[in-house]
Amino acid sequence: MIRLIVSLSALALAVTAPLADPVQDYADNCQECHGAGRLGGLGPALIPQTLGRMRGPNLVSVIRDGREATQMPAFDEILSAEQIDALAAYLKEPLADVPPWGEAEIMASRLMNEDYTPAEKPTWSSDPMNITLAVETGDHHVSVLDGDTFETLDRFATPFAVHGGPKFSPEGRFVFIMSRDGWVQKYDLYALQEVGRIRAGLNSRNIAISHDGKWLAVANYLPNTLTILSTDDLSVAKVREVKGKDGTPSRISAVYQAPPRESFVLALKDVPEIWEVFYGKNPPEMGFAHDWRTEGPVKNEDPFPIRKITTPDYLDDFFFDQSYEYVMGASRSGNGGQVIDLVIGQKTADLDLPGMPHLGSGITWKYGDTTVMATPHLKDGAVTVIDMSTWQTVKRIETLGPGFFMRSHENSPYVWVDVFFGPNKDVMHVIDKESLEIVKTLRPVEGATVAHVEFTRDGRHALVSVWEDDGAVIVYDAATLEEVRRLPMRKPSGKYNVWNKITFSEGTSH
Repeated sequence: MIRLIVSLSALALAVTAPLADPVQDYADNCQECHGAGRLGGLGPALIPQTLGRMRGPNLVSVIRDGREATQMPAFDEILSAEQIDALAAYLKEPLADVPPWGEAEIMASRLMNEDYTPAEKPTWSSDPMNITLAVETGDHHVSVLDGDTFETLDRFATPFAVHGGPKFSPEGRFVFIMSRDGWVQKYDLYALQEVGRIRAGLNSRNIAISHDGKWLAVANYLPNTLTILSTDDLSVAKVREVKGKDGTPSRISAVYQAPPRESFVLALKDVPEIWEVFYGKNPPEMGFAHDWRTEGPVKNEDPFPIRKITTPDYLDDFFFDQSYEYVMGASRSGNGGQVIDLVIGQKTADLDLPGMPHLGSGITWKYGDTTVMATPHLKDGAVTVIDMSTWQTVKRIETLGPGFFMRSHENSPYVWVDVFFGPNKDVMHVIDKESLEIVKTLRPVEGATVAHVEFTRDGRHALVSVWEDDGAVIVYDAATLEEVRRLPMRKPSGKYNVWNKITFSEGTSH
């Protein structure tokens, strides 16, 4: 009898509980904000490329409990646990077809702020060259900080999930910010107003601005394209499909500005090539010949001509020397690295870089009679220091775990590096530039993720993120290494000082 009652109860539950139909549940509950094709609208795109950091239980909890300080509601009273599990699994499935996202679609997404009033000079009294932007990922805002007083001049909303560093126009007036799902936002720092925004891709990696401030390049994962925008009005100048020499489509891992070459340099994820896209004189003075210095430039009718350089291996993470003649490259999937001479388009050296180096976060400084470059490692607890003239390893500095970001300043004797991964994520190491020894290990908030440093214009202060929802930006005296002030923020990540970025400070990544 007991077994019969249990069986009948289970049958009743099966009859009354809604069957999991994730496609219909998405249409009923998600489509209005996230788009009919899961490609985003008011909310972000719900595809694996965008949700990479929200897999498993985390994605389930977001659907069940919502997201605090956003318009994402909780669905725990609308959907059953089974429906939520099925919906989370559905969102992690790749799209059957990638919709077209070319010039027409991009231009149709452009939204210009009708209330924007240009300001030819700052509407505030702070030093415009010592403004620092702090990205707050907890509720998708950016705080505009006075670099002298550390007071907040403005706090403005950004697109969902800002990714990659903001880029400033050459005079420091405008800043361009990109989100993971391809939105590019233009903001006027003088007027403290958004100018407009446009969706340049469906899933994007980062942006780069030309040295003359005219063009903005957007590196896309989805679709496999490079989008070039006019910085003036965010209109589309070019959408370039990315395929290797053999026709293989490729995602773009990152795009970089190479000022002396008047070009953008692309790191490709899926083909062993480096692409250089020229935006200056045509034919480019750098040319397309094997060695343009002896063979002369080659004319190209394309307004943004491309040079494709074959590499011995996949290289999707870059660091450039000061002349931008040499690029140090490494693959996120392997060990070691290579040096490619961009002038002749050939490998010139190998790099001893085990443990998946994060070259994109590398920095340089003068060391004796040479210049060294240092990079943290994403897998090993180490920082590798490399002589930029010989490409040999000077020292491997052991740390308390793998790190993600390094920063310094020309006026500082120290290099700061975080320990982003593992049990010691609350650690920030300070390394002496001359001795190459760790001179201090900071633990500002025990158990919290402490990461990313930015310096003020003069290098007197270092700003450190406590990367938590109830976090802060901590201001340190860069000479004494003593804490000066804490600025409460919602999960602050990167900080970006106008002067350091537009002058290509040796202590910051470019």
